[in-house]
Amino acid sequence: MDMLPGFKKRFQHFLRHNNNGPRQHILEKESTKNKNGLTYLLTIPNEEQLRRILKYLLDENEFLSEYGLRSLSKYHEKHPFTFSFDGEDEQEVLYVPAESLCGMYGGNSNWRGPIWLCINYLLVEALERYHRYYGDSWKVECPTRSGQMMTLLEVSREITRRLTKLFLRDDQGRRPCHGDDHRFQKDPHWRDLLLFHEYFHGDSGQGLGASHQTGWTALIIRHIEDMAKLRIENGHR
Repeated sequence: MDMLPGFKKRFQHFLRHNNNGPRQHILEKESTKNKNGLTYLLTIPNEEQLRRILKYLLDENEFLSEYGLRSLSKYHEKHPFTFSFDGEDEQEVLYVPAESLCGMYGGNSNWRGPIWLCINYLLVEALERYHRYYGDSWKVECPTRSGQMMTLLEVSREITRRLTKLFLRDDQGRRPCHGDDHRFQKDPHWRDLLLFHEYFHGDSGQGLGASHQTGWTALIIRHIEDMAKLRIENGHR
């Protein structure tokens, strides 16, 4: 912050004159890394709220799938969320892991269950930043009910590991992103050609939607690179 004196001045003025409202979203703790002995975190959830969020986010019966984080909890597969507004007929939202079951947005786009790389990327980055503030002593159970405790950095790496599995061959030599497409799974001329699908099945990891979504789905390259660097750091090649 010392490199941004103008921002630092306004920030400190804000802290002095705002004790309520937005001030509750700025956390601070002692730190030896900064000259003033303090580290700040601008956040929406406080520590207790973050733990409650992660309990659901890291639950394999809710958001955490074998291949990343779902866009809607799997809980709603058997327990749809229902609501009515202004006297209209009751509406429901249920977990749909693949293509949409209705015609909204053309019927080929679904944010109610599948794995989207853009959502996962933002969550992984957020967890890394939270870890920089909370440190190695702040741990959560991952997956939920597993008894395995992880730092937020380790949680981010676990999500990253699951995301990379979308494109890597499993023990049977299959890439989950190719689904049951025999040509892409078995044909030596096709099996190493990877498509950046728009989104992925929330349970099986099969690529769905547009097969050439080279925007946010290309973010998987960052995740693969991070896992490769981690392997090198741990002495693996």
